[in-house]
Amino acid sequence: MAGLKKDTPSPVKIELHQKSKLLKISFVDGKNFEFSCEFLRVHSPSAEVRGHGPNGEILQIGKREVSISHIEPVGNYAIQLIFSDGHNTGLYSWDLLYDYGIHQDEMWEKYLQRMKEQNKDR
Repeated sequence: MAGLKKDTPSPVKIELHQKSKLLKISFVDGKNFEFSCEFLRVHSPSAEVRGHGPNGEILQIGKREVSISHIEPVGNYAIQLIFSDGHNTGLYSWDLLYDYGIHQDEMWEKYLQRMKEQNKDR
């Protein structure tokens, strides 16, 4: 199981709600997380978003209306999300999604702060 930590719970349910643009994930330990498609898109684990080195993160703008058009399973450790803007290169492992769920609020605030500092619009 490449990239999967031994103690990371696995998801028991993944639901995509197209109308509200939300991805809901329930983990075996009882934790439930709800992610907006925009959040998952701007925090994609791809090199296109994360950059190719330390502090190379590329601020994603104009993603407020993005949705997930398809979810592709990757082995038993991740999913690949295909977004309506054509982005499809990030693999969202269970580790990553669980971590995103735990830290979602602070990650979102940091993203909004970066947008403000760069005078950009979502």
